[in-house]
Amino acid sequence: MRDEKMRACPVCGRSLARPSRGRPPVYCSRSCQGRAYRRRRQPLPGPGTPPASRPTDVRARQRRRIAEAVWRIAAGQGLDAASMRRIAAEAGVSLRVVQYHFDSKHALLVDALRLLHEENERLARARIPYDMTDPCALLRAVLDEFLPLDEQRAFALRVFTAYYARSLTDPVLAAVFLTAEQPLEGLVADIIGAGEAAGSTAAGIDRAHEADLLVSGAFGLGLDVLHERRSLAGVRAVLDYHLARIFPAATAETTKASRAARATAPGPRPSPSEHPPSGD
Repeated sequence: MRDEKMRACPVCGRSLARPSRGRPPVYCSRSCQGRAYRRRRQPLPGPGTPPASRPTDVRARQRRRIAEAVWRIAAGQGLDAASMRRIAAEAGVSLRVVQYHFDSKHALLVDALRLLHEENERLARARIPYDMTDPCALLRAVLDEFLPLDEQRAFALRVFTAYYARSLTDPVLAAVFLTAEQPLEGLVADIIGAGEAAGSTAAGIDRAHEADLLVSGAFGLGLDVLHERRSLAGVRAVLDYHLARIFPAATAETTKASRAARATAPGPRPSPSEHPPSGD
């Protein structure tokens, strides 16, 4: 007796209609047949093998790869050189892949800028020891993020500079590049406020104005280091000067501790000629 039970496609689960003659179909379409064939050709994963990446993970990695290509072009040649074909070549993918992920070049530039903001924030959070019990040291660490202290920060500063120039004539990019909330200035103002509450700041300072000056100044000084107009040591000395003006008590304690550490550190003893006269 023939089995009249309705069968289903083993790939997509669609019901398979039994033909009036001939062998019953195994798959609902050639597409499902091809997918099943490709699955059979793949080797079985060994024990302990991590699960295969989901399509969304693969998509996110490809978008990140394309965005990184935009960053490299922007840092080395400026955004004017970032054509879709140039970006595809830099990312090592076809132009069709770039167009699949991004509807237009402008959408790609905006998304790459957002990803760069997220990447910089992630790295900064990992580097900065968030300790409000020492607001002066915390603020110093925050300001260091504006300076090209290593290759990653120098690279990011170059990319942001390229985007800044483009944002002057592109309001959409400007909205991403220059947010109305000014979170960095707000963070710096909050740190200064913590110092005020602890009594370690100078009297009569305006935390909002000081924050605006420090953020803008640190960014501009970082650019001067990239242009080799100033040395990194000279720029940090300028920032230390302003920190000492805002946190005179904390800076005095830091200087005192530094001198004490140098005095007790092991090293060659001074010769008799190096001692000051006793006055006897």
